[in-house]
Amino acid sequence: MDVLTIPYPAIDPVALRIGPLAVKWYGLAYVAGLLLGRFYVKALLAQGRLWPSEKRPFAPERVDDLLLFMTVGVLLGGRLGYVLFYQPRFFATHPLQIIAVWNGGMAFHGALLGSIAAMVLFARRIGADPWSVMDLSAAATPMGLFFGRLANFINAELWGRATTVPWAMVFPAPDAGDIPRHPSQLYEAFTEGILLFAVLRWLTHRKFALRRPGLTAGAFLVGYGLARSFCELFREPDAGHLFTIGPFTAGILYSLPMVLAGLIMIRAAGRRVREPADVQR
Repeated sequence: MDVLTIPYPAIDPVALRIGPLAVKWYGLAYVAGLLLGRFYVKALLAQGRLWPSEKRPFAPERVDDLLLFMTVGVLLGGRLGYVLFYQPRFFATHPLQIIAVWNGGMAFHGALLGSIAAMVLFARRIGADPWSVMDLSAAATPMGLFFGRLANFINAELWGRATTVPWAMVFPAPDAGDIPRHPSQLYEAFTEGILLFAVLRWLTHRKFALRRPGLTAGAFLVGYGLARSFCELFREPDAGHLFTIGPFTAGILYSLPMVLAGLIMIRAAGRRVREPADVQR
């Protein structure tokens, strides 16, 4: 090992064992993201000054219903996204493995599509503005991304490209090889999690972005797409993937449409006039 290489802090992927039950950090990351998101969404709804005419889009009591919809959307979308976007050949020949979520395999872009469907269904069910529902969820999502990337790091998965930077690490996974690599999971935890949350927080609390439905969600799409594309330059590409072409990776090509959609949403939000919502929904 190079003297400048930082030793990888080997952490057991299993956080807690209770008899035959093993609770993994990856699962806890999803739980932490969803629960913290729940509290944050409630906090945003409680601040009337953030909303036009101090009318929130739905009552805080509905947040638990939103959490249920989001949980199903994220899990189903994330798994199906991984199956279709990253490993279609494998799962075409091993269809029973699709349900084997305990072996890992979730894709953010699939989770995004699943969560959008869940938010639209939730909004229609309670008669809320779907744009505001997406704004609320987008403002809280970086929390889950932060914990998810930390879990990737603990699992020694989705490692970075080979490098000679002083903070490089040798990951213990056999496929990673005994070579120093970028700890790209930590880059993503910072950019997709901490930095993106700070930007969205500034928009919601300084620029009152929630008064323009769709603006916060659009900013999230742009911010995540740019952050993910940047970090992909340091992350090891998926070997043999159809969209791994030269400097481009599947993660970049899946993120570019997000940036475009986000820009369109931001522009539309500037022209959208929001009708006051009924707080008792």
